[in-house]
Amino acid sequence: MFEPTSRYYPIETVKMTITDREGQTRVMAYKRRRFIPSLDGTVTIVEHFVTEGDRLDNLTARYLGDPVQFWRVCDANLALLPDELTDEPGESIRIALPKF
Repeated sequence: MFEPTSRYYPIETVKMTITDREGQTRVMAYKRRRFIPSLDGTVTIVEHFVTEGDRLDNLTARYLGDPVQFWRVCDANLALLPDELTDEPGESIRIALPKF
């Protein structure tokens, strides 16, 4: 269902049976809640200073080689909203990967 590079790939999929008012049942599958992992399990590869016009997808393409890996940068900076990382020129953001 999710690519191995997705943040949701390792999260368990669970199923729940629902019965509606008419007695019809269906099974709904969903992923368990994902928590931002501890920073202890990462290594910083670069500290980037935001400039006007920076976009997170472009930064992850440059530093990680894949624009859809923006979530790794969000996790490394404990950010829930990706756009907040590039809103303020001059601020630094951590580009990190998991330790192996």
